[in-house]
Amino acid sequence: MDQIYQHFRGEERHFIDQVLEWKETVQNQYSPKLSDFLDPREQEIVASVIGENSDVKVSFLGGVEVTERKRALIYPDYFLPEQEDFKLTLFEIQYASKFINLQHRQVLGSLMSLGLKRSKFGDIRINQDIVQLVCASEIAEYLKANFQEIGRAKISLKEIGLNKLIPQIEEMQELIMTVSSLRLDVVCSGIYNISRQKIQPLITNGLVKVNWKTVDSVSFECRDGDTLSVRGYGRSEITAVEGKTKKDKWRLIVNKQK
Repeated sequence: MDQIYQHFRGEERHFIDQVLEWKETVQNQYSPKLSDFLDPREQEIVASVIGENSDVKVSFLGGVEVTERKRALIYPDYFLPEQEDFKLTLFEIQYASKFINLQHRQVLGSLMSLGLKRSKFGDIRINQDIVQLVCASEIAEYLKANFQEIGRAKISLKEIGLNKLIPQIEEMQELIMTVSSLRLDVVCSGIYNISRQKIQPLITNGLVKVNWKTVDSVSFECRDGDTLSVRGYGRSEITAVEGKTKKDKWRLIVNKQK
């Protein structure tokens, strides 16, 4: 057990325990287990905990091949998963696009106001006036009946095939930089080129996420592979921590959203 834990942060233990329970259930009942939508970090943990050389396998799907949020299907090795086993529904949101410009946070905020968990929704895709939403099929009928407005905009939902999910366009640029420490405030200050005095309140007010989870501690230590997002400044990923320079600074390689 400790061998598994040592590869992850302490705050991820609860989720690891949950994945171990899922694995045990599949082994004991010899039938598949479908999770809610997982962020990429959670998917990484599930893949690591399930492993590749066991009688239990795992597959992920979020609509099409390239999606951020996916459901995990954990299953016995005899089982052959099909797309329908993931229970995914894709909706296109119909609205007065000539007069209204919908944003991701507005769509998500309105969904959350219905009292549903974030884990019941996959990717929200917006491309010009096309707005799409992947959800767990078990809440599809509830959404059709209750999801009728975003802000003051009246909307309706049209169910379409998963193969019609519009692509996510995300341009990244690579940065090579040095920072005095791996503290969250220092790393974010360096990546986004804003002062620590400005970044610290953003962190303490819950506007910064590490691996899709809100982190409100300025001294949180960043690691190789962490994905950071700062509200209003975009997302970035630490692709490598290359050790220290002669001046005792940490050298980082970062992919940052343009």
